Order: sequence, then C-alpha cells, then structure tokens
Amino acid sequence: MHLDLNLLTALDALLEEGSVAGAAARTHVTPPAMSRSLGRIRKATGDEILVRSGHTMVPTPYALAVREQVHALVRQAHEVLSPERPMDLSTLDRVFTVRWHDALAETCGPALLASVHRQAPRVRLRLVAESGSDTPDLRRGEVDLESGTGTPASPDVRHRLIGEDRLVAAVRPGHPLTAGPLTAERYAAAEHVTVSRRGRLRDPVDDVLAGLGLERGVVAAAPTAATALRLACDTDLVVTVPEASTRAARLHLGLTALPMPVELPPIPLYLAWHQRHDNDRAHTWLREQAETALRTLFTPGSEPAR
Repeated sequence: MHLDLNLLTALDALLEEGSVAGAAARTHVTPPAMSRSLGRIRKATGDEILVRSGHTMVPTPYALAVREQVHALVRQAHEVLSPERPMDLSTLDRVFTVRWHDALAETCGPALLASVHRQAPRVRLRLVAESGSDTPDLRRGEVDLESGTGTPASPDVRHRLIGEDRLVAAVRPGHPLTAGPLTAERYAAAEHVTVSRRGRLRDPVDDVLAGLGLERGVVAAAPTAATALRLACDTDLVVTVPEASTRAARLHLGLTALPMPVELPPIPLYLAWHQRHDNDRAHTWLREQAETALRTLFTPGSEPAR
C-alpha cells in the first residue's frame, strides 16, 4: 500500500482547525485541494474524520482518538527533515507578530524591541492590537505570541503564567475620592469609565458590587486602557485598571492609584503560543525575550528598560 505522508499534514491541520477552509488557509492550499485530501483520508482510514453538525464540522470519535498521535507524527517528521543547526541570531531574518493589549505594548514593548534588535538586528516585530476572538490567529499562524488574562481554551495552545496583577482605581490628582478612606459606597457612587473593546458598560467589578447591594455609575466605555486613562486625566471619571500593566501610563499622566475597597481576585497574565512552535528555536528565543520583558512588571522596584 502506497502511503502519502502529505495526508498526515493535511489530517493534522483538519483536526486542529475543524474545517476544510481553516485547514486550507493554514497549509497554504486551496479549499478544493484540501477537500480532495479529506476525501483521500476518508478512503484510507475508512472514517469520515469530520462530520457536519449544524453549521459546523465536528471530529468523529476516531478522529479524536488519533489527534494527538497524528500531531506527534507530523512533528517528528518535521524534526527528521529539519536537522539541528546552530542558530545565528545575527543573521536571523524573520518577522514575528506579538499581540498585546495597549498597556502591555506601551509598558513592555520598548524593552522587547530593544532586546530583540540588540541580539538579532534583522528580526522585525509586529505589535498588533488585542482581538476579541479565542486565539484562532495563534492556531492559523497569523500571531506568534500573545498575552491574556485567561488560559486558552484550545488544547493545542501552550501557555505560561508570567505573574498576577491587581486592580486599582485610577483618578486625577485632587479627585474627591482621594480625600479620606475609599469605601465601597464612595467608589460605587462616583462616575466610572470601563475599558472594553466591545463597548461594554459592565465588567466583573459590577458583579462584586452587586453582591454588596451596590451599583456603580458607569457613564462611558473606552476601547483601550490608554483612552480610559486619558479620560480620567481631564475629568472626575474613575477608571479601574490592572496596577502593574498600566503603571507606566498612569505615572506619565500623573494619575493617582487608589486601592480597591472590595475584595477582588488577582488578575493572571499568561504568555501563549501554538504548540507547533515548541521545537522552533527562534520562536523559543523570542518567548524568552518576551517573558523577560513582561516579568519586569511584577518585579518590585523594577521598570521595563527603554
């Protein structure tokens, strides 16, 4: 029996993407070509692999059972065909895409860029804005690294805890809330601006206040922390933001940070990447540079180098 090892690569992409179109985009072939590969895989395995369920495709029990084995085989094949070679950072010519929210990019971006450029002057970085989606760009290879506060839902996305942040209430100097102890009642009675890419006027802080029988007055939503902090700078609005990741921006604007008057869980910060990069030494190097830049946020008395 003739075995076409290209079908393993196609099967790996189909099982990770869950669609013909997604697998085609990931492997840089046309959807009709991927559809033909799926047909050949079905014939070779005697299994449908992906079946329609409503408007989506779902893997069969057989597909779920072999997914990890298929991915391991594809990874091993790449390792065999790509023998270990010394990596010369001085000649490394590559573009990496890093997705961080605006506060992280502003605070840690300069340190990451300086470190990368110093060691690998031909490497270029694309710092792109946060997305509301759940890491599909990592899976498709459109983003190399991203950071977020939640663990990825996709099992093929690796993640590492960098540190834990806490919320503070940022206000202009001389704001009424700076006079006297900040109570939950005084905090709720003030006018607030939320940070939401989707314009949401409610976040988990409101749920905590509701448990105390309080409701805060949210009068605006801003798409980024930078915008919200700028609004707080010129008004009596209160913006509740992570302390570490917005520290540089708050200091630059001269804003005052007040400790929250209610108990809130810490905010984790994760670094995430797709498992296909586990054995990519250039990507591993990039992860190390990004982790070093991000960890300075949680080092007492330390500020990211600029």
